[in-house]
Amino acid sequence: MPLTSVTRRSVPDEVYEQIVGDVLHGNLAAGEALPSERRLAEVLGVSRPAVREALQRLAHSGVISVRQGDATTVNDFRRHAGLDLLAHLLVRNGELDPLVARSILEARLHVGPFVAGLAARRSGARLSDALGEAVEKLSQAADPIARQRAALEFWDVIVDGADSITFRLMYNGLRAAYEPALAALAPLMDVEVSQHERYRQLADAIAGGHEDRARRTAKRLLEPATTALLTALEKLDEAP
Repeated sequence: MPLTSVTRRSVPDEVYEQIVGDVLHGNLAAGEALPSERRLAEVLGVSRPAVREALQRLAHSGVISVRQGDATTVNDFRRHAGLDLLAHLLVRNGELDPLVARSILEARLHVGPFVAGLAARRSGARLSDALGEAVEKLSQAADPIARQRAALEFWDVIVDGADSITFRLMYNGLRAAYEPALAALAPLMDVEVSQHERYRQLADAIAGGHEDRARRTAKRLLEPATTALLTALEKLDEAP
């Protein structure tokens, strides 16, 4: 287990990041036992409470299983972990993982229109002002990254309007994974986030309570950039 000393003491996040990294890179295999809490504290150069807090977070994320009086073991994260691991999976060692990026884009394309339809059905006119402000902010954004952030805020309003805690948490996880890659995705995503009129059309469909139109408009908005990104990612994945 190639752990290195943590430079600052009592930093559970750093302990968490190291162990998650070892799991995702295969340095810690599913079923493998972690060193004792005391040993981890010694190797990492942190306090035992910091290690304990990190292990609790890892257990909550599904990365490990902690059993009282027994060894702490690594789980198969593909079967046990949640969306909070997506950000770690998307960018590893400073490089974008094409397969993980593809899965996020596919989820976005299929879930986005459905959530837009729910927002139209459940919230409708109540979202009019918030969506209008979000579209205005998007239209005034000065650069591709700012436009992406404004588009995320637009979708944030829609997700709230869908009134679904499951989709809310899914969106949180997808956004947390997506945001670190904003700069890398900016050239291709600007094709989408520059379509101010398409955003206005979607806002009008939702505010008007037109569920089917909202779904169709959301798909037309999301599909071109998604297709372009998927094509680019396939080429990247095929590159030697």
